[in-house]
Amino acid sequence: MHKIIAKRKSFALKYNKFWNASKPLLIFGFVIFSIFVLTSISNSQTKVGYIDSKKIIDAMQEAKDAKAKLDNLVSQWQKELTDLQDSLKLLKDDYEKKKLLLSDQLKSDLEKKIKDLESTVSNFKVQKFGEGGEYFSKQTEFMKPVQDRVFKAIETVAKKEDFDYVFDRNSDLLLLYVNEKYDITQKVLRVIEGKEL
Repeated sequence: MHKIIAKRKSFALKYNKFWNASKPLLIFGFVIFSIFVLTSISNSQTKVGYIDSKKIIDAMQEAKDAKAKLDNLVSQWQKELTDLQDSLKLLKDDYEKKKLLLSDQLKSDLEKKIKDLESTVSNFKVQKFGEGGEYFSKQTEFMKPVQDRVFKAIETVAKKEDFDYVFDRNSDLLLLYVNEKYDITQKVLRVIEGKEL
């Protein structure tokens, strides 16, 4: 009796491991199957295109300007950070040289100044470059108009050329095969440049 229960538990554990390991693959397969079934039911051919967003953004002067603007801001922040770090180093060096000659009150005052400046340096790093810091908000602010323009151009090309789906080959989406004749990157670039399709 115990052997039967043990075998059932063993089978259940193996089944659960198999199910947990293959669940994403089964879901992916189901989604792909569903897309093909729905496509064949609709009796119309699905038209799919793709773009290379990196190529598009690299070709846009607005993106280059936004990157230069962000780089200038980062350079300014780096200089401010370097100045703060240099001030901290000077203060620490000065303290180390004079600490034997200083009164307890002056030592305490200088130690407090050092801790305050260390805190200022740390806060500056987090404020400018930390997660959710000013760097990321400025990057979003500078690139949003560029991204909006790219999306509008993609939409224009997709509607004019009757594409049902447009994928970005630079995204996390895995494309196993791409027929180059469906690459609409150049058409999107022409729309961005204000040229006719």
